[in-house]
Amino acid sequence: MAKFKTLSMILFVLLFAASVGGGYYYYDKYTKVQALLSNPQEAAKIETEEVLKNVSKLMELPAGEPTVATVLDRDKLQDQEFFRKAENGDKVIIFAESKIAILYRLSLNKIIAFAPISIGDPQEQPEDQQEVLDGQPEELITEPVELPTQEPETTQ
Repeated sequence: MAKFKTLSMILFVLLFAASVGGGYYYYDKYTKVQALLSNPQEAAKIETEEVLKNVSKLMELPAGEPTVATVLDRDKLQDQEFFRKAENGDKVIIFAESKIAILYRLSLNKIIAFAPISIGDPQEQPEDQQEVLDGQPEELITEPVELPTQEPETTQ
């Protein structure tokens, strides 16, 4: 009978400790979630850090500060080749300096697509195709220029 009392007392103490520990664990999680809900910028920052940490394990990330967005409606993006395999909830990581975009699926921890991007005015010409007028760098030719061609010299 004494063994039964000792065993039941030990079991009671263990159950009590487990319930107190579990209660603290869930209280701690609750307070962290409430803090994130009250500060959306901090929540976005933490989510971005988590996504970048996961993607950096899969590939070497380019230099620069990325922008991270979430695909909310994949149907609106289906006409773009980059988003053909996208699903709602996928993350789009854009490195503006390196001109690279990454489509990442958090649920699979997998990179779905990777592509170079063009940022800016699509009508803009590359620098090597721009010509300066009158030594004024602010005035650039935006239309193609017809240059005179020289006829090859013929020898007689």
